[in-house]
Amino acid sequence: MTAPGDPGKRVRSPRLPPTVKWEYAALAALFLILLAPFVYLWSHPRETGRKNENKRPALIGSRNCEKCHREIFRQWQTSDHAHAMAPATPENVLGNFDRQVFVDPVNGKSSRFFSRNGHYYVATWGPDGRPGEFEIAYTFGRYPLQQYLVPFPGGRLQCLNLAWDVEKKRWFRLPPREGLKPGDWLYWTGRGQTWNSMCAECHSTRVRKNYDPKTDTFATSWFEIAVGCEACHGPGSRHREWARLPVFARQRLANAGFPQKAAGDRNRKLLAACAPCHARRYQLGDNRHDAARVLDLMVPTLLDAGIYYADGQILAEDYVYGSFLQSKMYRRGIGCDDCHNPHTLKTRAPDNRLCTRCHEAEIYDRKKHHFHQHVDHGRPSPGWLCINCHMPARVYMGIDSRRDHSIRRPRPDLSARLGVPNACNAAGCHADKSIAWSIAAFRKWYGNSGRPHFGEILKAGRQGIQAAGPGLRILASDRLKPALVRATAIDLLGRNYSGEQTTAVLEKALADDAALVRRTALSVFDDLPETTKVRLVAPKLYDPVRAVREEAAFILTTVSPAKLRPADRAAFRKNLAAYRQSLLYNSDLPGQRYNLGNLAARKGDSATAIRRWREALEIDSRFYPAAYNLALACNRRGDREKAEKLLRRVVDEQPDFYAAAYSLGLLLAENGGFAEAAKYLGRAARQRPCETRIIYNYALVLGRLGQIHEATRKLEEILQRAPDDPDYFQALAGFYLKARDFDRARRLAAEALARNPAHPGARRLQTWLDHEISRKADSNVGN
Repeated sequence: MTAPGDPGKRVRSPRLPPTVKWEYAALAALFLILLAPFVYLWSHPRETGRKNENKRPALIGSRNCEKCHREIFRQWQTSDHAHAMAPATPENVLGNFDRQVFVDPVNGKSSRFFSRNGHYYVATWGPDGRPGEFEIAYTFGRYPLQQYLVPFPGGRLQCLNLAWDVEKKRWFRLPPREGLKPGDWLYWTGRGQTWNSMCAECHSTRVRKNYDPKTDTFATSWFEIAVGCEACHGPGSRHREWARLPVFARQRLANAGFPQKAAGDRNRKLLAACAPCHARRYQLGDNRHDAARVLDLMVPTLLDAGIYYADGQILAEDYVYGSFLQSKMYRRGIGCDDCHNPHTLKTRAPDNRLCTRCHEAEIYDRKKHHFHQHVDHGRPSPGWLCINCHMPARVYMGIDSRRDHSIRRPRPDLSARLGVPNACNAAGCHADKSIAWSIAAFRKWYGNSGRPHFGEILKAGRQGIQAAGPGLRILASDRLKPALVRATAIDLLGRNYSGEQTTAVLEKALADDAALVRRTALSVFDDLPETTKVRLVAPKLYDPVRAVREEAAFILTTVSPAKLRPADRAAFRKNLAAYRQSLLYNSDLPGQRYNLGNLAARKGDSATAIRRWREALEIDSRFYPAAYNLALACNRRGDREKAEKLLRRVVDEQPDFYAAAYSLGLLLAENGGFAEAAKYLGRAARQRPCETRIIYNYALVLGRLGQIHEATRKLEEILQRAPDDPDYFQALAGFYLKARDFDRARRLAAEALARNPAHPGARRLQTWLDHEISRKADSNVGN
């Protein structure tokens, strides 16, 4: 650098302090760091996110989650999910296979558990009823019991009906404990204990059932043997690719690349991940762990008799979902993960501290609320625990206590009215006290809380009581009630209470927000006129939910295709094919072979229908709906002897199945066996008091037996309920005339004409009576 005014003299540049150099270096590094993501994105033009969004994500396995999510992975390893199924190795087998002998307390037969060369075996009674040795291939579950799976030909795994009690460290026999023999549905080698059909989809991840109905064999596979991370979160390949990118290069990706958002989501979407396993249901296909809506994968069971009590409490196993849908917690947005750690599956806090995370302890965790001591006579009192009053338990599988997740108030008054259980009189509480005692205590503490409950309406609807119709229609339309309850009311309406008012309720239900309500409404549209089906059902071929579309297609199978628009015909064919595929997927079960038969019958293919119903009975010889349909088919073909044999069998095995008793009574009457016909028709009439047609036929048979007074009384009863039915009018008039009771016959005609001046039967009856009176008068004059 040259100094000013002195061209020859150079001046030395001043040195920068060392700290300034470092500052420049830091700024340069910061610039490069900030520039790096833009350089990366420029060289990788947004391919990763967009490309991955267009392809279906794949499963990667739980081990791939461990590197980034170590603590969550550790928690999952302690859960029942991680041990839902495992190879039978020393690390996994909990039962004692050291030459242990179990003697069945019911039949006295012995089974022996032993190991040999590192493999586990049981010597017990096999599929032919003879003793044999069977190797254990897999463990099934871990607590409170562990079951064991035995391989059989045809790709089957069978669940041994002897299980290990983990707490008491003993072998025990699973229910039912008596009455089973080889060939029975629930015998341990029977179809009701086949892992592929009954268990697999919920104990492993991405199960493919691969059932071949032609050969009746399985090629079942799984991606991960237990319930892994992706069973709940969905396939993780897209998330893994996203997570491997530099932080600044990660694009916004919904749910971080997972198909399902499990963390931080609200209950409806969260339950879509839990429900496919934690529900009593009918599955539509393999679970790909990516369904956004529950009814895209399965259809939950309604509050049916034999599974739920009339008030919605659990009776048979419901696996939580059906009861939780009824709860106020669900309606207020509470999800499974609010109470349970989704990775350990344990509750988030012990005892009442779990509940007081939301409910104020000062109000609810006090004796003035629950009226129970923490300690009673030196022992912990069960009454102070919230769950014992609001979530009573039932025992399944012999030793597995499961709580009712409808989370309801105790209602001993409903026990008195409906015959349902209540928490107060449950085992372990006040089982030694009467229901009246519990009601009195409840009223003393809380006052008269016997408010109306939907269970009263559902019970009356189950019994077919005629007066239940209006209540069911109100319940079905009440949006403040749980969708499962409303759907059950709709189902009962469709089966027992048809008519214009019910049709109006069904039409509104087709537009309901709840897919279960829409699907159930469709299922009871079957008996409506063809024009009504075209108008109301055809639009549901385009419903966003799979189960609704498939049900719409099934209902439309009785409609002439020419009545549908061309676009609707295409949608109908597509959805009917999907419906049939759902049936074939489940055709390892008798119910879906039966439904395949019903589908064939609706299409006029009686030969295929009969074959399918027979196949259903081959799978389960006691599947009575198939036997009943087969009996009706035999009767239509003129084989009355075979029809009677089948109907008698159904009536004996299912005495509460009114339709079989009714059909048997009609068949016997046709054959002239009026005395026995009256027995079965009377049974059906008592079981279905709302079915006036049953009572009508019962009255006709009573008349043939000379019981004119009783026949007349029953006809008068049903004519009050269906005053415009010409058959009922004609029969009653005939009995009056046969008894020479002309006064009552005249009143009958007058009442009918008052309602309908053009009533043809009443006009004829009145004319005949006038003629008869005139004839008698002439006869008297002549005398």
